Amino acid sequence: MNPIVDVTPGSQREQSLRTIGHISYALHAIVAVSAVLPAFQPTVLLLVAAFILDLVKRSDADGTWQESHFSWRIRSVLWAAGLYLVTAPLWLLFFVPGWIAWGVISIWFLYRVVRGWLALNDGRPMP
Repeated sequence: MNPIVDVTPGSQREQSLRTIGHISYALHAIVAVSAVLPAFQPTVLLLVAAFILDLVKRSDADGTWQESHFSWRIRSVLWAAGLYLVTAPLWLLFFVPGWIAWGVISIWFLYRVVRGWLALNDGRPMP
């Protein structure tokens, strides 16, 4: 028999998941903004930390509206990481195209972070 879990707005579980979401979105935002600053190296560590946080806590959100936020953040990180890796050789070959490519990816990633963060703040699920 499964225990009844309170996920109503204002419940302790809902607030805990919301706090985790805010922390994760904040880490993602730092990564997106700082990705165009080559001297700022902690971004990879923050991205990995946020990704692991989302993977570990994802099952806690099963069956709630916040489950979509975990999926949204995980997909965003996977896509951004893949795009950064694919465009990384541009940095080695041509500095300016590499900077432009990473700038575009970072803007896209920041858009996804802001869109998700606003929805989390409003209590809305992500598509």
